[in-house]
Amino acid sequence: MFRDNKRVVVHFLFAVVVVMLITACSASKFIPDNRYMLDKVVMKSDRPGFDAAQLAPYIRQKSNSRWFSLFKIPLGTYSLSGKDTTKWINRTLQRIGEQPVLFDSAQARLSCEDLRTAMQNMGYMNASVGFEVKKKRKRRIDAVYTLHPGDPFLIRHFSYDIQDSGVERVLRPFITKNFAPRQFTVADLDKERTRLTAILNDSGYYHFHKDFIQFSADSARGSHDVDVTLHLMKYRKTSDDSAVSHPRYRIGSVRFIAGDSTGLHLRRSVLANSSAISEGSYFSSSALKRTYNNFGRLGAVRYTNIDFAEHPDSNLLDCNIQIFNQKPNTISFQPEGTNTSGDFGAAASLTYQNRNIFRGSELFSLQLRAAFEAISKLDGYDAHDYEEYSVTGSLQFPRFVAPFLSDRLRYRSTATSEIAVSWDLQNRPEFHRRVFSSAWKYRWSDHKHDINYNLDLLDLNYVYMPWISPTFKHDYLDSVSNRNAILRYNYEDLFIMKVGFGLSYSNARNALRANVETAGNILRLLSKPLSFSRDAQGHYQLFNIAYAEYMKFDFDYTHHIPLAPETQLVLHTDFGIAWPYGNSSVLPFEKRYFAGGANSVRGWSVRELGPGTFRGHDGRIDFINQTGDMKLDLNAEIRSHLFWKFDGAAFIDAGNIWTLRAYADQPGGQFKFKYFYKQIALAYGLGLRLNFDYFILRFDMGMKAINPAYENNKEHYAIIHPDLGRDFTFHFAVGLPF
Repeated sequence: MFRDNKRVVVHFLFAVVVVMLITACSASKFIPDNRYMLDKVVMKSDRPGFDAAQLAPYIRQKSNSRWFSLFKIPLGTYSLSGKDTTKWINRTLQRIGEQPVLFDSAQARLSCEDLRTAMQNMGYMNASVGFEVKKKRKRRIDAVYTLHPGDPFLIRHFSYDIQDSGVERVLRPFITKNFAPRQFTVADLDKERTRLTAILNDSGYYHFHKDFIQFSADSARGSHDVDVTLHLMKYRKTSDDSAVSHPRYRIGSVRFIAGDSTGLHLRRSVLANSSAISEGSYFSSSALKRTYNNFGRLGAVRYTNIDFAEHPDSNLLDCNIQIFNQKPNTISFQPEGTNTSGDFGAAASLTYQNRNIFRGSELFSLQLRAAFEAISKLDGYDAHDYEEYSVTGSLQFPRFVAPFLSDRLRYRSTATSEIAVSWDLQNRPEFHRRVFSSAWKYRWSDHKHDINYNLDLLDLNYVYMPWISPTFKHDYLDSVSNRNAILRYNYEDLFIMKVGFGLSYSNARNALRANVETAGNILRLLSKPLSFSRDAQGHYQLFNIAYAEYMKFDFDYTHHIPLAPETQLVLHTDFGIAWPYGNSSVLPFEKRYFAGGANSVRGWSVRELGPGTFRGHDGRIDFINQTGDMKLDLNAEIRSHLFWKFDGAAFIDAGNIWTLRAYADQPGGQFKFKYFYKQIALAYGLGLRLNFDYFILRFDMGMKAINPAYENNKEHYAIIHPDLGRDFTFHFAVGLPF
């Protein structure tokens, strides 16, 4: 029944798309007499190597939008409606669809002028634009723009005419010597003007702006060489005033003023270190921006207002920094209900936060949580319910907190330091567990290079199992038929002491994340000098527990390629590898990799894929064994805006996980270089996104294409023998997959 229902849904969606494609071709009923629908806009150039597509934004009238740059589904939706707008169905179809774009010759003429101006700004001073329309059937036309750039003009000589001697001395070290020869472009000239303005704004020239810089260009008749001169004019307060030297300002006094009646809550040293503006220094626009940013990231500050007052008859500026305080203390209570396989429960958490506990904008947080669940129908176990109690405390500093650091590094504006401690008590019918965790972490950013760093200087996790049900031990841990190294390891006392470092980088086109962590190294160095005890297997122990040892590396990269104004191709790779050694022959469960799910190979559900050719018994998901020590995900996704808040995606995913050792409970799961490429799973599918800007709801429909868990052609090459009941997987998630 489930398989039949999915077939019906897929066939229905296919039929709807076909109908819309057909109706998109019959939109002529909405085209008035003597008018034409703009079917396509074509841009081309007669100059080899000139990319005409880069000037597409200057076309004022675009044709109807296409999903994935191919299908005019919005136009087809509109064409399904009738002309009678008193009917709700017609109004609805027209509202969610897109009416035909009617060709406008006036817009085409203005587009030609904009294109010509754009090419001139790029240095093609003799550029021209040809335009023609190609009429098609059913009152449709193609608009064809042919660009004739000609030869570009080149800057032969670039000189500076700085009329203010004081400004000239400041700019002398920054004068560009290699500005020429290069192609003449307005963008490069404006960039140079912006650069010089920023230098002067950071060197005390409080009133300087770009309008004081002008350019003149001179070219000989018949030549494509241009001599350009940058003119930096003297200061005029108004157009009627005479020209004088630009005033250069120093900071007089810096005052911190309370913005409300509660006064200044921050220590004086914190205020001073958060301000990049200092007495006696030249005015700096960058310092002003850094000061706003520094105070903006302090949790104790609601907002900041900074103004400057000029001293009469002097070049001094008094700086007034007005601080508006945030409410320091908050208490929140959050109840929740739970339902696990029909067992109902409840949980509640109480959180206290102080945003300024030591008057340095330190954030102190304390959370108490309790949970209860009535567990029934658990054969072989005493009638015990599930109980959990936890307490978590953290203290975050808006700066580096470490010895032997200079004040410059300690009060780095983007740095935070955090210490956290937690204790969690869990009582289940199968076992009792106690978990203690503590961590000391640093986070900082390099905004100039768009890089964020994180350092987990020390991260401790101690898991203590005071009691395990005899039934659970017999059925899962000690039974000959169920002896599983991974399962047993995760129900033993465990101690993990790790150190980690990571970085992330992102810009408009690329995003990269890399992280490395290692556990047990420090303890291994101390084992022999401090004579740590050993267990029966020869593993070193701390607190009578064989501590974990492993190394782990993760790398994630995403690249965006624009294909059209609202369509892009996104390529993604995710690689991870972890190696247990020394005391550990198995990775802790939470450090192991899994494949499948909304952010992996989407033809499989979470933890349904791998490792290697392994598959769960009777086709069921095996959450313990379907994990690995190595992961590879490769994804390609075309994303396109559809209509209103809806975006669409078409994707191809590939990947799998592997173990680095051969485990008896995971046959076919070990990575072997000569076989691994044959074990890469492949999936394809479509996605729908509901994009509200601040969050995205994502619905992905994936199909298995190549399933490495099977050897027979019918199930291995699922793309040739598709079966919705076997190969289809639906995912719901929040946010983009990568």
